Amino acid sequence: MIAGAASGSGTPESCSGLTGDNLEVCKDADDIGTTIGVGLVVAFWVATDFILALTYVIYRIASRQPRT
Repeated sequence: MIAGAASGSGTPESCSGLTGDNLEVCKDADDIGTTIGVGLVVAFWVATDFILALTYVIYRIASRQPRT
């Protein structure tokens, strides 16, 4: 995740040859794309953790000894 976020720094190759406002817009669009990508990785990570925790809780409830 850190490497992906760091790779988005600097001027992208697709922005070469642009100047002024066009260059700023191109850099900003690249930064937004990087932010969305990192956000999706974090969202999938959180969703996976939630699913694993829920599965573990269901397993613990199902495998406990019945009360006598």
